Amino acid sequence: MKIFHILFLFAFFSITISHASLNDFSVADLKAPNTPSGYPCKPLSSITSDDFSFHGFVAGNTNNSFKLGVTTATVTNFPALNELGISLLRMDLDQGGLAPMHTHPDATELLSVVEGEITAGFLTPTSFYSKLLKPGDIIVFPQGMLHFAVNSGKGKATAFGAFSSENPTTQILDILLFGNKLPSDLIAQTTLLDLAQVKKLKAQFGGSG
Repeated sequence: MKIFHILFLFAFFSITISHASLNDFSVADLKAPNTPSGYPCKPLSSITSDDFSFHGFVAGNTNNSFKLGVTTATVTNFPALNELGISLLRMDLDQGGLAPMHTHPDATELLSVVEGEITAGFLTPTSFYSKLLKPGDIIVFPQGMLHFAVNSGKGKATAFGAFSSENPTTQILDILLFGNKLPSDLIAQTTLLDLAQVKKLKAQFGGSG
């Protein structure tokens, strides 16, 4: 019986230990399908130093409704992040720009301001927490919390965000509401917004109905 318990515990820990802990790294094979535990690994023989560096982490295009430019380094464009539970974002905001209300259902985010002034915060069912951030300041958005960032200074603002996931999901409230085919009258009814305003926003975000 004792032998059985030892074998059972060995099998259990063998299953629960992640692939990343068995290997120092797992560079993703993006040609293979993604799985709940990440992408399959490229063969070690095909991995080079180039796999562990990322180029082009520059300002994104801010010519949009939010005056927001976003550049990301996730497993989908930086395969060396596979199974490491980390990724990076660069956010550029023109004057008056903003990152609208959104969530990351599967990741906590640390946001660090490097240029300008940004007012950022997150909401809970009973309260909200926000702060004016200047270069060198950091704020944390706990996983799944609805949060935002607004350029509240003069000129451009830039920040970098780190995520506790190599491929974080983003759900933007405005796009969810107004970038779909849900009937406008139903959106107006459930949000208490004016129907004309809903149709205006649908036209802006590419929705219909």
